[in-house]
Amino acid sequence: MAALLAAAAATPVQAAPPRVPTHSGVVAGTQEKTIAVFRGIPYAAAPVGPLRWRPPMPAPRWAGVRSATRFGHSCWQAVSPQGFGPWTHEYVVPGDISEDCLFLNIWAPLKKARPRPVLVWIHGGGFNSGSGAIPIYDGAALAARGAVVVTINYRVGVFGFLAHPDLTREAGAAPPANFGLLDIVAALRWVKANIAAFGGDPAAVTIAGQSAGAMAVQELVSAPMAKGLFQRAIGESGLPRTLTPLADAEAQGTAFAREKGASSIAALRALPAEALQPSHGANAVRFVPVADGRLLPAGAWRAVSDVPMLVGFNSDEGSALGQDYGSTDAGKLQALLASAFGASADQAAVLYPAATPEQRAAANKQIRRDQNLGAIDSWALRRAATAQQPVYTYLFTHVLPGADTARWGAFHSSEIPYVFGTLPAAPERPITREDKDLSRLVSSYWLNFIRRGDPNGPGLPIWPASTVTAPMALHIDSRVVPEPLLPPAKLDLWRRLAGSATATKPSG
Repeated sequence: MAALLAAAAATPVQAAPPRVPTHSGVVAGTQEKTIAVFRGIPYAAAPVGPLRWRPPMPAPRWAGVRSATRFGHSCWQAVSPQGFGPWTHEYVVPGDISEDCLFLNIWAPLKKARPRPVLVWIHGGGFNSGSGAIPIYDGAALAARGAVVVTINYRVGVFGFLAHPDLTREAGAAPPANFGLLDIVAALRWVKANIAAFGGDPAAVTIAGQSAGAMAVQELVSAPMAKGLFQRAIGESGLPRTLTPLADAEAQGTAFAREKGASSIAALRALPAEALQPSHGANAVRFVPVADGRLLPAGAWRAVSDVPMLVGFNSDEGSALGQDYGSTDAGKLQALLASAFGASADQAAVLYPAATPEQRAAANKQIRRDQNLGAIDSWALRRAATAQQPVYTYLFTHVLPGADTARWGAFHSSEIPYVFGTLPAAPERPITREDKDLSRLVSSYWLNFIRRGDPNGPGLPIWPASTVTAPMALHIDSRVVPEPLLPPAKLDLWRRLAGSATATKPSG
């Protein structure tokens, strides 16, 4: 008997899975060190069958305890689980896709001594791909430092952003399109109603996203329907888009239905998901948010939700998005000058000298980088007309170690594992102590902003708010230092362009 008691005492006691009540029922997650993790919680009903292309409906209630230990399906899309370009496996959707995909995931500190600030992450992917289950979005590291992290799925591609005259007739006074954005609003409402049970503060919610996710953030800031669902906003590598008018999107949707042999929305709803993939080629339809007149009003962007914002770009956004990035070809540089500056191309050429191949390559990259910074300045000028809360701007220039870094540089989305503390998600990358230290610093800025709308804090280089009269950006690399957004001559040129018919758009 003594031996049995000794053996029992030596056996570690397994902690009971964390359980939390939600409005739909109890969920049981997993304990991972000091973090409670809940994966695959449905925040809305499955948008299938007659619910395809309709606003999200409430998730059905369940009896008993629902297991929340596995990610739910990602939304229907084309997948490349091995990765592509600089985006290796940790950047891409794992591959389990379905129309039944409206799930969210939560990482929360086990100790609930006080309500924690909440980060709701909106994935990128051009509104046609992405998932809350992508490895670099794992929220454990941020949760270990005191935040509650939520990642979400939302409908993408044709399932999220089809517009069609039949849908407009069906909608009545409700939004007739932008179902993917309506999913995000539904997720935010779920967070507001349920996050306190996970230790989160529903009055301290930050929405954040990258690329299309950052554009979604901007659209939610301008959407009256989302007002009051968040208190801060972060947009990484994305600014407000020029939205397609509803009538034009309906025409695209009608043409798409005709291509699929469907004469009505009822006929499209009857088709399997596999049959609804857009065709490829120069004339392929790309489904993105539209000015539907309900969720997203038509007209100029304005800050309906006046909240503190943190926005920025990476220095080499275009390295994986265009074959001409960093080209030494003089003709291609002239074409870039013409497209970016219009009638002011000759004046711009003086500011971007290009006498040698090396200078041409540098000018090619610098014009694209400055195009993004100029777009931030133009956005900030427009934002100032309807918002007074501060804006903090960054330029991320640090290069993530990996294959072919000379080609990719600080590529589109390479800042994310530094923000989330998920550098270990790709153990094959030769991560250094410098990378780990920078990740800790970057995460600290983001966490401070999530907590109180100001990224500054003890031990961090000062990050001044950017203003219309003194636009600034924090340059993030091995040295972290605030700099003017653009040199005076370039800023003057970009501002004049922004006020003319040749106003520029962000460069991908």
